[in-house]
Amino acid sequence: MEVWHHPLEAAPAVGPHVVTLGNFDGVHRGHRELLEHAARRAREQRLPAAVVTFDPHPTVIVAPERKPLLLMTLAQRLAVFESTGMDLAWVIPFSRAFSELSPEAFLRQLKRALSPVELHVGRAFAFGRDRAGDVATLEAWGSPADCEVFAHALKASDGGHLSSTRIREALNQGDVDQAAELLGHPYCLTGIVMEGDRRGRHLGFPTANLRWDQEQLPANGVYVTGATGRGWQEARLGLTNVGEKPTFEGRRLTVETFLPSFEGDLYGASLELKFLHRLRGEQRFEGPDALRAQIASDVAAGQAWWDNHRLG
Repeated sequence: MEVWHHPLEAAPAVGPHVVTLGNFDGVHRGHRELLEHAARRAREQRLPAAVVTFDPHPTVIVAPERKPLLLMTLAQRLAVFESTGMDLAWVIPFSRAFSELSPEAFLRQLKRALSPVELHVGRAFAFGRDRAGDVATLEAWGSPADCEVFAHALKASDGGHLSSTRIREALNQGDVDQAAELLGHPYCLTGIVMEGDRRGRHLGFPTANLRWDQEQLPANGVYVTGATGRGWQEARLGLTNVGEKPTFEGRRLTVETFLPSFEGDLYGASLELKFLHRLRGEQRFEGPDALRAQIASDVAAGQAWWDNHRLG
């Protein structure tokens, strides 16, 4: 997949494409269906498929006080775009000047660069200065521009609206099962293992302390996770604590994972954690002995869940 980081006016003119537009934070189940549909339509017409997205997230520029915690890094979004069959990903740098463009000015440049013959968007897609452009704007533009516009309903399996906001709400409640249902896959954190305060090792449960890449975390608590890294052929069971370690008067948010089947040094290694199930919320214990007993109980419960859901 080719990747552009051109400003709108600097992109080359490359001829007809089937195009889809959006922020695609999280690339949830609905996003993926939209992208895959656009890719199929492109193949049927023997045309390349292009996705047009934006970085940073528009709210960083226009309303930083309302900026959401993002579910994915740009690199993760690009990887999913490629997996859905996109031939080109155009990441338009979102700036103050870009935010002031009228919908008509944006569409003129889109037409010049990609000559879209089809445009696929979610029904709630909005663009241009003050989000003045919508599906009706696209449809009015499409006919004289020889571009057919398709607006896709992004619905969850329960019939509700499917959005990145709804996924963030589920994660904020610790409901990683619901987040996975909306995403179409478990929520993932990636990052590098850093040295921590070694409290887990002193308790008999050494942990990998993750410096995570994503902005959004699940709610504080203990989770069953699937951990992959260092060329492991399959995921390993992880017991991951997201929180501030209140038993030790912690004030710094950490993501720490105990890997029951692993012995060794992971410092500096890349690790991916898939959040599969929440065991409990964060708790404060009377001291190390009570915490040690609870961790042992968590490990047993996590192993049972893993055996039932991953191996059974």
